[in-house]
Amino acid sequence: MTRPRLSGWVASLANILAFQVGWFACVLGGSAIGAVVAALILTAHLYWLGQPREWRLLAAFATLGLVIDGSFVLLGGFGFDATTGGEAALAGAGAGSWGALPLPLWLWLLWPLFATLPLHSLTWLWQRPWLAVLGGATSGPLSYLAGARLAGVELAPWLLPAEALVWAVLCLGLSHRLGRKPS
Repeated sequence: MTRPRLSGWVASLANILAFQVGWFACVLGGSAIGAVVAALILTAHLYWLGQPREWRLLAAFATLGLVIDGSFVLLGGFGFDATTGGEAALAGAGAGSWGALPLPLWLWLLWPLFATLPLHSLTWLWQRPWLAVLGGATSGPLSYLAGARLAGVELAPWLLPAEALVWAVLCLGLSHRLGRKPS
């Protein structure tokens, strides 16, 4: 028996909506709620939309998130509230309760959630490198700004320009890697 697959505009819409649900669950729900919702979304994504070896893209972005945002946390780019550890009030976790991660789990989970988009709802973007760079340079920092405001996280003045550069370069890389026209 073959597994059911979503396709076309239904798949793109489901992909975008699932990412947004995951984003809000992580930002507003904190690590505990974010972990459960992200696990459900990533599992459903790989089952209904996943392409062969797409798990490698998810793993690559999870690693990038750990390195990039983990470095920014260690450099003081994020200021997490001492009583909440950057978690939404619902999560109730104390500061420093992130285990081995240098950043809160909810912040890290946003990276593999983003990685569900490039091969699906964002495929149109990669054949337009200039638009991908512009989109990364603006949408990435705006997502951090909105998330910080909702989660009560302080951002260092240099963080948003740094994130703009990071996301511009990441989107340029995705454009070069995924934007080749089929022969």
